[in-house]
Amino acid sequence: MATMTHDRTASRLRSGLICAVASASSFALSGPLARGLMNAGWSSASVVAVRVLVAGAVLAPIAAVQLRGNWQLLRRNILLLTAYGLVAVAGTQLAYFNAVARLPVGVALLIEYTAPIAVVGWLWLRHRERPGTTTVLGGAVGIVGLLLVIDLRSDTPTSWLGVIWALTAMIGAAAYFVLSTKGDGTLPGTVLAAGGLLIGGAALLAAGAIGVVPLAATTNPVVFQGFTTQWWIPVLILGTVTAALAYVAGIAATRLLGARLAAFFGLFEVLATLGFAWALLGETPRPSQLLGGALILAGVVVVRRGESAEATRALDGQSTVVKAQ
Repeated sequence: MATMTHDRTASRLRSGLICAVASASSFALSGPLARGLMNAGWSSASVVAVRVLVAGAVLAPIAAVQLRGNWQLLRRNILLLTAYGLVAVAGTQLAYFNAVARLPVGVALLIEYTAPIAVVGWLWLRHRERPGTTTVLGGAVGIVGLLLVIDLRSDTPTSWLGVIWALTAMIGAAAYFVLSTKGDGTLPGTVLAAGGLLIGGAALLAAGAIGVVPLAATTNPVVFQGFTTQWWIPVLILGTVTAALAYVAGIAATRLLGARLAAFFGLFEVLATLGFAWALLGETPRPSQLLGGALILAGVVVVRRGESAEATRALDGQSTVVKAQ
């Protein structure tokens, strides 16, 4: 019986890892694609709004089939759907772009991607899920790698208002991982993603309508490294791959791995972003960034080992109880 339980745990870890890598890679593609659209005259808020609304429209029919007429499930989870859409989707994006307007992109990214530490702290304080030494060590290695990947400059000017916006984005990113674990067993992940994306997209349009963020879009061709394409192609990929697939895979990964481990696997997004930026925008990573990428990988591996060890100890404890009974 203990062997079967260990096998199921290993299967969940493998499935969760695949979903986490797929989600991080999909999210990473959004940056270079969005940069191309913004270079063609789109505002950042317009890119985000179209991205999440297209994704919501793509996922809505699938979500409707999964609900099977059980619309009461939506009513029972309306607070979760609203929080996911406003905080994890719209709020995070708005805060991040407001931070970028006042801080260098690298600084804003660094602050936002400290979200895994916030997740660990939240689970420790709120649910008494104290991280093991190996998990803390892996997280520290990953953060050092992240510093090298972002390649901060020591003479960067600091805007405290920008820092506050970036911290808000970090809280939103942490909320994404925490909220994705909710509704497990009752609310399908696709339903959570579709509802949150539609609510978040509507919130972004409302924010644009009242002037909180500028909304602008063009039909100009979009230029990437070595090729030019029509505007609707990156928009379609942004909606279907970098949002619909990314959010569904991210929710699945979080439910399989837990918020803490899934948050650290999310650091793969930074590494994948370097690769996509290299291919699509011609932004060649520096040697220090490559070293940072290796440290991120090492940190994730260490965290995974720490989480696996904790899961094994928990299973061994359950097996001991079963045998005693």
